[in-house]
Amino acid sequence: MESFLNRYRNITVLLLVIFAQLVLLAVDAKNDQHVRFIRVWTVTVVSPLARLMEGMRGTSISFIHNYITLHDSDAENRRLRAENDRLKLDKIFLTNELNRAENAKALEIFQKRTPSKTLAASVFSTAIGSSRKVVFVDRGSVAGVMREMAVVTPDGIIGKVTTVYSLASEVLLITDPMFAAGVVSGKMHAHGTLKGTGTSLCKVDFVAFEDKVEPGDWFYTSGDDRIFPRGMPVGVVKSVRPGQPYREITLDPSGMSRGSPEDVLIVVEGVHQDIPDTPPANQQVYLAPAPPPLLEPAGTATGTAVAPADGSAPPAAAAHPAPGTEADKARAMYQKAADSEDIVLGGGATGTNIKRPPDFTKLPVDPRTAAQGRGAATPPVVPVQKKGTASLVPAKGTGPADLKTTPDAVRRANQAAGGPGGIPRP
Repeated sequence: MESFLNRYRNITVLLLVIFAQLVLLAVDAKNDQHVRFIRVWTVTVVSPLARLMEGMRGTSISFIHNYITLHDSDAENRRLRAENDRLKLDKIFLTNELNRAENAKALEIFQKRTPSKTLAASVFSTAIGSSRKVVFVDRGSVAGVMREMAVVTPDGIIGKVTTVYSLASEVLLITDPMFAAGVVSGKMHAHGTLKGTGTSLCKVDFVAFEDKVEPGDWFYTSGDDRIFPRGMPVGVVKSVRPGQPYREITLDPSGMSRGSPEDVLIVVEGVHQDIPDTPPANQQVYLAPAPPPLLEPAGTATGTAVAPADGSAPPAAAAHPAPGTEADKARAMYQKAADSEDIVLGGGATGTNIKRPPDFTKLPVDPRTAAQGRGAATPPVVPVQKKGTASLVPAKGTGPADLKTTPDAVRRANQAAGGPGGIPRP
């Protein structure tokens, strides 16, 4: 090597000098794009090598992930993640729709139950860039909305209308510091003024120190403000602190317990109600259907069909509930007597169907004996002669409870009256 350098020393030095001059020239000179030649040459030489190395690295990593560890697991994971995200969005959408449907159903039930005339509306916007708690609903002057109308939900009051447009209205929420309404407690009927605090809670001012208010008590609208009808729920007391001359009461508004509602009711014509003594019940109570009536077996006293005298087919027997207690048995006999005379007991729904009172002297079974389970009893009869005719009347001093007769005795008494087979002669 040393001999080679010694032999070609001059040429080697010349080449080194030329290369150094080229490098200095490339460092100092620029092309028409204002890029130094040294940078252009370096990038040109390094780029293919960098691309080759990056391709080899990506291929090796992909090979390790997809074939050595788990085949196509990465693509499967990406697909599952995308599907999971889509299902989450669908769940959120369906949950919102279900909540909206439940709220709409609750509004419909409340609208039918409340005596006040209300108008359904939907919240479509909230105030932007404002410190006030204001929402906009899709009902305006065209629908009959006016300023200072109350806005409520089945859970409680929401606010009042402050500005009315043609197709929309501005509603001031009860949590706004500018809001005020007259309220009264349900337990001790302590009067006060509801005011917003700018937060999710409200306060009740001007409650006298001697008025007893405890946490958990409910407040309702008093109707003193001439905006909200009396008796609508407002909220439950969270805390009470003594003060002079008024108590400091913090209230959790029931209408805002689920946040700002999407569907509300505007009270068009308010009707005052009584202040309830108990808190409003939010839980639904299950009521089982009534059991079907028990039918008497065929051939009993109330289920037997009587054949008409003309020989036609007997009508279908009216189905009455089988008597259970002694009172039910007596009622069934009275009902039988009324049905035989085509009389509606109680007069139906209006009390105008009775034209004459039923004749309960023609009962097929005496109630007192039926209550004791002895069946029918017929009063003893004796012949009484009146102006050439014989008739059958009960003996004096006898009553249904004292009757102890036999069929033979009745037959002999009727024959003595002059009628064969127990039928009196004229």
